Amino acid sequence: MEKIGFIGTGVMGTGIIKNLLGAGYSVAVYNRTQAHADAVIAAGATWVADPARLTEQVDVVMTMVGFPEDVTAVYFGEQGILSAVRPGQVLIDLTTSKPALAKEIAQAAAKKQAIALDAPVSGGDIGAAKGTLTVMVGGPESTYQAMRPLFQAMGQQINRFGAAGQGQATKMANQIMVAGTMTGLTEMLVYAKAAGLDLALVLRTVGGGAAANWSLTNYGPRILAGDYTPGFFAKHFLKDLRIALDEAQALGIELPATAQAAKLYQLLVERDKHGEDGTQALVKLWWPTAQD
Repeated sequence: MEKIGFIGTGVMGTGIIKNLLGAGYSVAVYNRTQAHADAVIAAGATWVADPARLTEQVDVVMTMVGFPEDVTAVYFGEQGILSAVRPGQVLIDLTTSKPALAKEIAQAAAKKQAIALDAPVSGGDIGAAKGTLTVMVGGPESTYQAMRPLFQAMGQQINRFGAAGQGQATKMANQIMVAGTMTGLTEMLVYAKAAGLDLALVLRTVGGGAAANWSLTNYGPRILAGDYTPGFFAKHFLKDLRIALDEAQALGIELPATAQAAKLYQLLVERDKHGEDGTQALVKLWWPTAQD
């Protein structure tokens, strides 16, 4: 069984690493802040001091960091993955990032006779913890098939969409859909409260009909409980929406609803400074204080 190196022990990474350990994989980890890796080290992962040394010790390197610039640093930096990669190694970026960057990593890996997959995931902290993530893969078919057992340790819906960058393109489609469900959930609750409705009963009722969706089921109860802890950071979702809009512009299409969602999340993150909250904190634009 392959030895895995995992870079990024945040909300999502922690759940994935624990599932890899549970499936019997040996996992070495690196994170910019070592203390944030305490939970996975306690679960059986081993700490390595930098990405290059981690790469030297494992068969497969997986990364899940915050922003495209973080991906660039961890792959192309002085002590980055690509400084130590060897022929035959597999590099898998789980970060939601730019399709063009995924292609750049794949090309750089190929020059060193290694293989890179872009494999962004969806499902939030709950999916990461339960091992029920959706995995969207770009890269060679043969490598995808070889890595399926690893993906199956962390996810349920696992599909390849084509060459390098196509996994990231699929994740953009996913985030466009999520933008609609998050704004719909938020405005539904704002309207229902203004109309004097029982919000918990509204959630149960609309969740049983045509309005049912993942955001409503998983984030609606958190909002009613005043729980804005991040299953997925609002600042990272804003980043994703901006990438999606840039990609849409490059394709010559307009996404007005997604553009409006990005404006709302920009207000939440940059004006109101709620970037460290979960995406469900969008309701704070209307309800800045706790609701009864």
